[in-house]
Amino acid sequence: MPTRSTARRSRASYALRPEIVESTYYLYHYTQDPKYLAMGRTLWRDFVRNCRTKAGYAALADVRSKQKKDRMESYVLGGTFKYFYLFAPPATLDFEAVTFNTEAHPLRKTW
Repeated sequence: MPTRSTARRSRASYALRPEIVESTYYLYHYTQDPKYLAMGRTLWRDFVRNCRTKAGYAALADVRSKQKKDRMESYVLGGTFKYFYLFAPPATLDFEAVTFNTEAHPLRKTW
């Protein structure tokens, strides 16, 4: 396995997709390990710092230079922000009563 300094990126862009936030949230929720909560905080801080524009949030053409694209996909609002929201206090959402679809919409369990 490559070390951190020798690892290669397959892509240098970031399209603001929700999967990294989603994964981090689930790791935190199910383990309650504070390192995942801190990771979520870092993701949010860096997301705002590096992707925020006057008109919204822009995808990054290159994560190394932080060069922004002139683009924000709708899934940023439909998924990415919802996963950031889930880092709210545990009482915010009852995981025993809901499940999530792939876009972070909570669905009431009826089965």
